[in-house]
Amino acid sequence: MHTTFRYSIAALLFVLVASGAQAEEKWRKLFNGKDLEGWTPKIRHHESGENFKNTFRVEDGVLKVGYDEYEKFDARFGHLFFDEEFSNYKLRVEYRIVGEQLEGGAGWATKNSGIMIHGQKPETMAKDQQFPVSIEVQLLSGLGRGPRPTANLCTPGTHVEMNGKLHTDHCTSSKSPTFDDEWVKVELEVRGSDTIKHYVNGKLVLEYSKPQYDPKDATAKQFVEERKGNFLIDKGTISIQSESHPVEFRKIEILELDEE
Repeated sequence: MHTTFRYSIAALLFVLVASGAQAEEKWRKLFNGKDLEGWTPKIRHHESGENFKNTFRVEDGVLKVGYDEYEKFDARFGHLFFDEEFSNYKLRVEYRIVGEQLEGGAGWATKNSGIMIHGQKPETMAKDQQFPVSIEVQLLSGLGRGPRPTANLCTPGTHVEMNGKLHTDHCTSSKSPTFDDEWVKVELEVRGSDTIKHYVNGKLVLEYSKPQYDPKDATAKQFVEERKGNFLIDKGTISIQSESHPVEFRKIEILELDEE
């Protein structure tokens, strides 16, 4: 092989590797593995910023949602919000469901948590509001009987479009397999008010478009009025859920994307 040609190939490979490394460097850790810096809790019946009974904590490099200090759940649905809003991005999360559900939790909340995207800010939530107006990526674990996919879609105060039609079902199952209390990688590709895709362990399991406010929801209606009739949601907060069953997160990171 000609020496110049060999060097050209080597240079090209170096550029490709370097480009890949630069792209990888754009990923940003939202959870730093040490503490809750950059995150704000909002738990039902409590003010924004109050981490009731140490619901959200970091132990051994893992962000944990736990109820050790609770006596019973009492419908204290909680969310831990990152302190910025995002529009176009990829989000990578690794989670697992652990332990036993807290007494008083709803049956549907067994082995159930979620990631909320395109959400309202915690300070805009009413003190007794259960869930932020948002798009929920529902995180589940198997119950030991029948299929129970994860990375599903739920829509508190919102709707989406599927196959070009308005989709108003509150929860919609993905095509993922069932996982039993193991670490699962969920990746989201969010394109503003256009498309949202859910991936589980690298495989596409759900896709929809045009996230929008539900005009029948009182809180969502306020946002539509503020936006002068614009129903589409093009950005919002990211938060993780507390719904009465312990869950752990060992990775939450984001790659912001250019608008297409």
